[in-house]
Amino acid sequence: MMKKIVLAGGCFWGVEAYFKRVKGILATKSGYANGKTEKVSYKEVCTGKTGHVEACYLEYDEKILPLRMVLNHLFRVIDPTSVNKQGGDVGTQYRTGVYYMDLEDREAIERYIEDQRSSYSKPIVVEVERLDKFYDAEEVHQEYLEKNPGGYCHINFSVLKDEERQEPVRKK
Repeated sequence: MMKKIVLAGGCFWGVEAYFKRVKGILATKSGYANGKTEKVSYKEVCTGKTGHVEACYLEYDEKILPLRMVLNHLFRVIDPTSVNKQGGDVGTQYRTGVYYMDLEDREAIERYIEDQRSSYSKPIVVEVERLDKFYDAEEVHQEYLEKNPGGYCHINFSVLKDEERQEPVRKK
């Protein structure tokens, strides 16, 4: 069954590039989620005044990749205890979050995060909210690290195990 979710883990370039490699991901798209303004641009989001977060929209096959495993992948590539900062990226647009579309997913997300608390010495600060808005990022940001292989990325792609990898997926 195909499901949808939006994840934020710092710069969306790395989040998209990582999840495109995960078996069970059907489509990805970089964009801006849950801000207070309509149809924003990268430049506007970077001011920190719009309230948007850089995020990655995912479609995934729940039979191959259950929600819990999607979240496990996210937690592998982020510091869930860091407020508004991942790697060298600092600002409210780089906060971490899980933005669900199906209300039934909220309980599973909250249970997953609760299960992770004992693994960290600091509080987990990952937002869990219903997806309110999602705007596609400009084309230059879609599949950015594929277009710019030397581009900056805070994500360590080596945490993805060989058996979890898939062939590249299409952009949504």
